Amino acid sequence: MNTEEAKIRRAFTEKDWQEIKAQDTWQIFKIMAEFVEGFEKMSKIGPCVSIFGSARTAPENKYYLLAEEIAFQLTKEGYGVITGGGPGIMEAANKGAQKAKGKSVGLNIKLPFEQTPNPYIDFDKCITFDYFFVRKLMFIKYAQGFIVLPGGFGTMDELFESLTLIQTKKIARFPIVLVGKDYWGGLEEWIRNVLITEKYINPEDTKLFTVVDTAEDAVAVIDSFYSKYLLKPNF
Repeated sequence: MNTEEAKIRRAFTEKDWQEIKAQDTWQIFKIMAEFVEGFEKMSKIGPCVSIFGSARTAPENKYYLLAEEIAFQLTKEGYGVITGGGPGIMEAANKGAQKAKGKSVGLNIKLPFEQTPNPYIDFDKCITFDYFFVRKLMFIKYAQGFIVLPGGFGTMDELFESLTLIQTKKIARFPIVLVGKDYWGGLEEWIRNVLITEKYINPEDTKLFTVVDTAEDAVAVIDSFYSKYLLKPNF
């Protein structure tokens, strides 16, 4: 590379860098706007439980049907239901909530595939986000509990972030229910046999979640938590 080429490359790089920094500055306002919209809408909804699971779960799948039933029962107990707003388990949960004539919330995320709002979200309770971290905050801040059905990386991300925040006392404890012993059994065994054995977590940390198989048991964990600790939903 000759001297002239080096000068051109340096100039181009500096120009690009300045543009990137300018875009980052303006991005702050877009992030703030998502927080404001989320806070304004979610603060008016009332007590809810967030339900997570795969966007790829088919309507005939047993976990789809189970998510629908869990949401139906939760709604009958007075809770609204929050989902990620997409297909699969999210659709099932919104469907169950709407079927019970309860509040059906969808926190959608813009993605290049899979994620479009399902038709069972209440019209005034659908919010679409660009940023995962803003969306995840809404799941946690406005939920009285998490119910987690089988899913992939996104489901694991939401599960372990909530566990970490409770473990480190960054948020108040709330019930976390894993539904499907066949699916979660291996993970639970690994947590007990590896994480505890290697002292990466304390044995008490396993009490932060409960594994169940039925809709009735999932709802009972939520109700029992608030009865046991004499707590009320945070609205």
